[in-house]
Amino acid sequence: MKLKVLVTPGDGIGPEIMEQGIAVLQEATQAGGHTLQLDYKRIGGIAIEQDGTPLPPKTLAAALDSEAVFLGAVGDDKFNALPTSKRPEAGLLGLRAALGGFANLRPVFAFKELTVNSPLRPEIIDGTDIMFVRELLGGLYYGQPREWNKEKGEAFNTMRYTRGEVERVARTSFQLAQKRRKLVTSVDKANVLEVSQLWRDTVTEVAKEFPDVTLEHQFVDAMSMHLMKRPRDFDVVVVENTFGDILTDEASVITGSLGMLPSGTVGGKINLYEPAHGSAPKHANKNIANPLATILTAAMLLRHSFALEAEADAIVKAVRKVLEAGFRTQDLARTNPEGLTVLGTREMGAKVREMVKKLLK
Repeated sequence: MKLKVLVTPGDGIGPEIMEQGIAVLQEATQAGGHTLQLDYKRIGGIAIEQDGTPLPPKTLAAALDSEAVFLGAVGDDKFNALPTSKRPEAGLLGLRAALGGFANLRPVFAFKELTVNSPLRPEIIDGTDIMFVRELLGGLYYGQPREWNKEKGEAFNTMRYTRGEVERVARTSFQLAQKRRKLVTSVDKANVLEVSQLWRDTVTEVAKEFPDVTLEHQFVDAMSMHLMKRPRDFDVVVVENTFGDILTDEASVITGSLGMLPSGTVGGKINLYEPAHGSAPKHANKNIANPLATILTAAMLLRHSFALEAEADAIVKAVRKVLEAGFRTQDLARTNPEGLTVLGTREMGAKVREMVKKLLK
């Protein structure tokens, strides 16, 4: 099989972590007898500097001509003085909108070897395996009208959803749950927001199509507490855009680091894959960034865009085995460095790549 993938390394630590993600992706696909066809384009801050726009037309055209897009991270504080529509993040939002992916998949799982890194007790998080499905094209981030009127000293955003937008992300969630533990938790604020009342009513209707899956509802404030007290109770969590952005970052404490959270956006013309963390420009070019979220994102790319389950499983298993062997990046070794081997970005990537090669012999 030929896998046509557009690579957009982005800003900050993006190029470093992407280099390791691509190396592992190449190892897995080669072992499986597949050909990886890569095209590299700019997005974000580097595109602003070299092309004058955060999403160059050539990048967008290449994305629409690919079978999957693999993105590093975008953003840098030096662009904060620009209007929102001109900042690096606008390139990512524009790409997401153009590709049409409406469901952001963010798996959150507790590696037993990393429970010491979490501020939560091991007995609370051990065995946690949650798939967040965050609606990505609606809500406050895209709703119109929106404005910041400096002269009046006021600003507003609009949270807006249609029934169809909620239906499609809910359906994706139930389909995923059918392959997992058959539980969907829908998160909203239906006791206060009319938008959430539409959300809850629609998800409840969609649930009737999946009688083998159990549906429960949670208010977002209660859910933020439950994630910290009983995360093992959740399987697939479907949530609107803004609430999902916040909850998935909160859930990063379960994994012990944002550097362990992969992400994929599906449902549109082309699927987009990116680690859930930011570009961390202050850590760029120091060989200290954690590449594991990007490597695990490569596994998602193989699984959800090309149905290469064996290769995807090998990558996830390789990450687990490297952690079991006591190897850590700097962010994962802070709390318990005794008996661990701290590796740089390149060295950690090489360890995972070597393990993938062994597993797929």
